[in-house]
Amino acid sequence: MTPTHDTTVHTHNDATAVRQNRTRDMQLMPESLARAQIQNRLTEAESQRRALHVLSARRLQRRAERATLRARRALAMAVMQ
Repeated sequence: MTPTHDTTVHTHNDATAVRQNRTRDMQLMPESLARAQIQNRLTEAESQRRALHVLSARRLQRRAERATLRARRALAMAVMQ
């Protein structure tokens, strides 16, 4: 065989491999897109959970502060009498 023939066969095999890789990549694109969307949804859900946790903690803190003020007032009223 001549070197040009080997190069042609090699180039043909490379082209076939590239085409097959491209086809496989195209077939896997919906799967990759779905995976990315799921990851985005999970990240968003986690962010929302953290935000709800922070809001709940703030509400509890305000409630505790009001209870503390009521207790101080009650103690001050008891001492004044």
